[in-house]
Amino acid sequence: METRLNLFGSPVVAKALGHYGAVAPVLIQESALPATTQNLVMLRASQINGDGYATDVHGTNAAHAGETLTRLNLVATWRESTVFTDAERAALELTEQGTRIADGAGGVTDEAWANAAEHYDDDQLAALVAFIALINATNRFAVINRQRGGAYRPAAR
Repeated sequence: METRLNLFGSPVVAKALGHYGAVAPVLIQESALPATTQNLVMLRASQINGDGYATDVHGTNAAHAGETLTRLNLVATWRESTVFTDAERAALELTEQGTRIADGAGGVTDEAWANAAEHYDDDQLAALVAFIALINATNRFAVINRQRGGAYRPAAR
C-alpha cells in the first residue's frame, strides 16, 4: 500500500496545510493541558481512526518524552487498566466520544463532559477539545491518503 498523493504538491493545499500545521505547535507548546495528556489523546484518537502513521508518531514521541511502555501498550484498553489517573481517564473518555461522534446518538455525553470538567479548568478543556478536533482531522488526511506507520523517528532534542 503506497501513499496515494503528495498533498504538498498542490500549491493551494500546501499553503492551507502550512497554516493547519502551525496550529499543533502552538497547542503543544503553549496550552496548559499536561503533555502526558496531550500524548495520550493524540495516540488514542489515532488508534481509533486506524491511522498507522499518527499512531507511530504519537506513540514514539510519547516514549521519547519518557512515557512508559506499559502505559503506551495499555492506551487502547485504558478502561481495563490501572495505570492511568482519573484525569487521564476523563480525557481518554472525552477523546473516544469526540472521535466516535457518528457512532453515538448526540455525540459527547454530558456525563463525559462533566467528568472532564472535574479534572481540567476551562483553558485546559478548551485545549483538550482543540487537540481532539485537530488529531481527528489529521488522522483523516493520513487515512484517506494511505500514509503508513513504522518508519517515524523523533527529532533529536
